[in-house]
Amino acid sequence: MSRKGKVLVAMSGGIDSTVTALMLHHEGYEVIGITMKTWDYATSNASSKETGCCNIDSFNDARQAAVHHGFPHFILDIRDEFGDFVIENFVEEYLAGRTPNPCVMCNTHIKWKALLKRANALGCEFIATGHYAEVRQHTNGRFVMSKGLDETKDQSYVLWGLDQELLGRTIMPLGKYRKTEIRQMAMDMGYPELAKKSESYEICFVPDNDYRGFLKRRVDGLEEQVNGGWFVDKTGKKLGQHKGYPFYTIGQRKGLEIALGKPAYVTSINPDTNTVVLGEETDLEQNDLSVGKVNWIKYDGVTDGMEAITKIRYKDKGALSNLYNTDNGLNIRFYEHVKGIAPGQSAVFYEGNDVIGGGIIQRGALI
Repeated sequence: MSRKGKVLVAMSGGIDSTVTALMLHHEGYEVIGITMKTWDYATSNASSKETGCCNIDSFNDARQAAVHHGFPHFILDIRDEFGDFVIENFVEEYLAGRTPNPCVMCNTHIKWKALLKRANALGCEFIATGHYAEVRQHTNGRFVMSKGLDETKDQSYVLWGLDQELLGRTIMPLGKYRKTEIRQMAMDMGYPELAKKSESYEICFVPDNDYRGFLKRRVDGLEEQVNGGWFVDKTGKKLGQHKGYPFYTIGQRKGLEIALGKPAYVTSINPDTNTVVLGEETDLEQNDLSVGKVNWIKYDGVTDGMEAITKIRYKDKGALSNLYNTDNGLNIRFYEHVKGIAPGQSAVFYEGNDVIGGGIIQRGALI
């Protein structure tokens, strides 16, 4: 019987999850490793080979680490659970003219719940992942997620959807470390190949990083249905034809294939008319947005006007804002203009390093 308890560790075969498992093993937890297969690249018809966390090499790397250190390891096939929700949501959001964040959807609705279900079946008190974030219990009794120490690797933005039950069972030991320290730990633990292993930032089910190609393969006849729509300016004046509204995102400048004599940016998308609005960079600026599907973390709600730093994308530094309750979620008002608000993306609100909560952006730049 372990002196610290039994923990189910999500192991992708990469450096972060491997170090997480070995760290907890050395600390005295009874570790069980589990690797989740979320996607079958053989069915994707993508041009590149399998990358990231869902290939045979990664499965073998995770299993070998577990066997070498004497703890059990399982492979869990969640392709049906993953595909039914994450991929359908991904396609539906683009077809609705929005920009989805599949990592948020997967973490919120699939991975953690799949982990918790298996943890319960295996008698594990905890689940653990190699994310760069921290979880603690606040004095108000709620479980709070905070930014990881290494702000260049912090992943709290994509974890805002985890509810209190999931957070209360979660351990994220890497949040206290910088990536350079984790690489050194891998070296010290005898895994130099992991320390040098490159990281994938692609969407796991889009291995060639071509979401447009994925949509075309996924939706029969999509290209024919949407081809030939119009680029327009904010007055509705036609500027030229485009290749279909799902293939553009708010803030996009490159790849528009239209010459206007000055830089042009996608400022709005209208799926009903298959039009993509182009404007100047200043047309992307806005000082408010609305958020739905809110999940509260640090508190069970906020009072109107509460001040917070709000991030509207993963690499966003965040901007000072006030939060206001609405019947359907929140309105967020920024002190200064922010650029490139995209419906479908996540807005996450912070108090210092702590995540207050997050939600899905419903309304972006006004035209």
